[in-house]
Amino acid sequence: MNIKIVLVQTWHPGNIGAAARAMKNMGLHQLVLVNPVDFPSDEAYNRAGKATDVLDNALVVRSLAEAISDCQWVVATSARDRSIRLPAFSAETCGKQAVVEQASAPVAIVFGRERMGLHNDDIQQCHAQVNIDANPEYPVLNLSQAVQLISYEIFKANQTTPPASREEEAYPLQEDLERFYQHLDEALHSIGFLKPAQPGQTMDHLRALFRRARPSSKELKLLRGVLSAAESAAKPDSRSDK
Repeated sequence: MNIKIVLVQTWHPGNIGAAARAMKNMGLHQLVLVNPVDFPSDEAYNRAGKATDVLDNALVVRSLAEAISDCQWVVATSARDRSIRLPAFSAETCGKQAVVEQASAPVAIVFGRERMGLHNDDIQQCHAQVNIDANPEYPVLNLSQAVQLISYEIFKANQTTPPASREEEAYPLQEDLERFYQHLDEALHSIGFLKPAQPGQTMDHLRALFRRARPSSKELKLLRGVLSAAESAAKPDSRSDK
């Protein structure tokens, strides 16, 4: 399956090994590590059992943006509510949607740090959030347990979800969306809508809006054309200097 498990700044190497074992149990093999504190490590390999091949092939990168740049759908695992909420999925519905999405482009499921989870700037790079149902008095799962549960739902969905027909309009990859967000930020500053001294959360809200809308690649190009036209219109007319 074309699904990545992305671990962000994992502190304990044993959790990396246990996560690799959980993945292989459920037929997943693409492990991406964002700035792991201790890897490669004997402890990781000891905890991996017979999933050492997953560790051998793990991709180590410096940023979440690098890990997910080629992905079409990115899901954050988080037990906390955010001020700017993402579309929320249960573990079961996340598994089903991931299987559908991966038919056309890579999917990433992102897991945060053992002690503090994902930061808000990590969440802002994701399309949706998955919540694992647990005792509300103590809903915090060990990292490898969370990977096991999500991987199981993906495995289960892959056995029952019929092959998806190819979308007529493909969705953009994450790197294309990030370029659009950067262009949007620049255009809104150039027309005076955003003020450098008072940025607020405007861009965060706009990013959330486009995550919900999920424009196609063709629609994203159209939107960038609108932004370019707005930037051109905002420039002083060179003829006024003559």
